[in-house]
Amino acid sequence: MELLDAFRSLVHALPPLAKFAIGMAIIVGVPPLARRVGIPEMVGFLLFGVVLGPHVLGLFDEHRPIADFFAELGKLLLMFSAGLEVDVILFRKAQTRSIIFGLVTTTVPLLLGTLLGLAFGYAIIPAIVVGSLLASHTLLGLSIVRRLGVIRLEPVIVTIGATVLSDTLSLIVFAICVSTYTIGFSPTGLATQLMEIALFVPLILFGLSRVGAYALGKLRDKEDAEFVLAIMAVAGMVADFINLPDIVGAFLAGLAVNAAVRDRAATAKLEFVGKALFIPSFFFATGFLIDPSTFVQSVVGNLPLVIGVIATLVLGKWIAATVVGRAFGYTPAARMTTWALTLPQVAATLAATLVAYHTVNADGQRMLDEKMLNVVLVLMLVTSILGPVLTERFAPRMLDAEKEHPSVVPRHV
Repeated sequence: MELLDAFRSLVHALPPLAKFAIGMAIIVGVPPLARRVGIPEMVGFLLFGVVLGPHVLGLFDEHRPIADFFAELGKLLLMFSAGLEVDVILFRKAQTRSIIFGLVTTTVPLLLGTLLGLAFGYAIIPAIVVGSLLASHTLLGLSIVRRLGVIRLEPVIVTIGATVLSDTLSLIVFAICVSTYTIGFSPTGLATQLMEIALFVPLILFGLSRVGAYALGKLRDKEDAEFVLAIMAVAGMVADFINLPDIVGAFLAGLAVNAAVRDRAATAKLEFVGKALFIPSFFFATGFLIDPSTFVQSVVGNLPLVIGVIATLVLGKWIAATVVGRAFGYTPAARMTTWALTLPQVAATLAATLVAYHTVNADGQRMLDEKMLNVVLVLMLVTSILGPVLTERFAPRMLDAEKEHPSVVPRHV
């Protein structure tokens, strides 16, 4: 213990530039290390954040304005990138089925998650927030289905398209809950909030997309990345102005300029700036919040809640994939693949959880407590591994079924 305290004193005394260099070394070194160990990169950043954070080695203490700024920008870029990465062209090719699956794979986990939150003693608004966290998903298995050559099969395209609706709806529900929790519930206030959302979403998705496409057409490639970042900042600022979380504006802005920036230099520049620096900083800084001893005690002491949240997500996404898959005539392999693709809870889930954790009402009570924050971290770890593993297992069977029974396998799009 004395040795650890001495080491903490040593690293705490390091100059800021040395701490920055260590942080950059971790951001560069974690991805290959995570691939070698076989864990998702974001989990690696979280673990290093825990070790170097204020609760273990103390390289970064409680007051870290630069790291917090990088993390805040990384959170916005994470949501913006989530909007950019959705293939809107594929969504339009199977639009009706994507909408149907998106509604079901959002609604079922949302309802089950809300009931779970109520069963564990959460008030109605925090319980709905728990449901909204389970409603979205992150397409971690996208690179797997692309590598296996099944990305053009209709069930995969429908799942990709459903992500647009699922993430958007879950974030809108989350935004309404945040506003209601902070300013209190009133019929007039709720009606005003819904009207603002009804104006804000089309304004960003359609108005901003046209403005962005026009402006990007006038800009040279070396200027377009800065303009796209400005669009993200403006959308986040407008969202904040009408009492919506800024991550909602960032995500919608990504969807809005999706088609305009595809195949432009801006996309590559943003991937470099975001994925190489700011997004890893977000996961790294999130690790600073975790006290290992408290985390373990919280998980062990609330094991029924941990199991309940994971089981609710797995069950909810399975019900949605099974019911819709049967209605569309998909094979068992196709249904299981769509289920596996919708399991990972990373981008929107973690970003929204942190917003909820830092949101307090008039009485100073957090919307989601530290117990639920720890549960969501476990959920992220489990599903970020389980989803890709199951995708790797079931996706090849879609091709096998196509060879054996071409007439019953969903068509290529």
